[in-house]
Amino acid sequence: MRFAALADIHGNALALEAVLADIGAQGISDIVNLGDCFSGPLEAGKTADLLIPREIPTVRGNHDRYLITQAREDMHAPDAAAYDQLGPSHLEWLRRLPTSRVFKDEAYLCHATPAADDVYWVETVTPDGHVCLRPQVDIERFAEGIGLPLILCGHTHLPRVVQLSGGRLVVNPGSVGCPAYNDDRPYLHKVETGHAMASYAILEKHTSGWTVEFRTVAYDHMAMSRLAKASGRPDWAAALASGRMP
Repeated sequence: MRFAALADIHGNALALEAVLADIGAQGISDIVNLGDCFSGPLEAGKTADLLIPREIPTVRGNHDRYLITQAREDMHAPDAAAYDQLGPSHLEWLRRLPTSRVFKDEAYLCHATPAADDVYWVETVTPDGHVCLRPQVDIERFAEGIGLPLILCGHTHLPRVVQLSGGRLVVNPGSVGCPAYNDDRPYLHKVETGHAMASYAILEKHTSGWTVEFRTVAYDHMAMSRLAKASGRPDWAAALASGRMP
């Protein structure tokens, strides 16, 4: 068994196109998507039109939730920018997404953690803004009751694999479309991959267990950076250009 995992596309249609092409070049037909599909000052509508017809098993992320639960005037700028590009059918697709699901009796899928779509699973943030690996006991606690060998999550945009008791793996495939960002919860911090490529993961089952291959894919990231700058978002422009925040 072999499949690809995507997360955190954030309306980056060019990155998604490149990743889907790379997945196809690997001979992989099964794909899962861990949410945060459209929010951002990029190409939400094009991303929706590219993603939705493929009927990829998808779970809803926190930014997906904002798009269907908040009034337009209450949205933060990246969500509002995406909302303005989405049609009724796109929003209805988001409404139908589950917050978690099981893929082929092998993988548990969620956006962040089973209980919350906006909490980092395998990372934590210190009061002085450092993002670091969460203590093992806390990572294990989030996984209580999940007996599947693979647990897939996104949200932090950082490729990561953590091994749990009994050999279970928690895997974050990284972000397809947003390689860096700022956040102020629980403390002000930056998340930076340090590169401008699109990220995803390939999961493969062997007789000895599951293996994880993280892949980075080059695409015309500067086109997306220029679009973000033209949309009045220099922070997104910097992230898309370099994988770092200004």
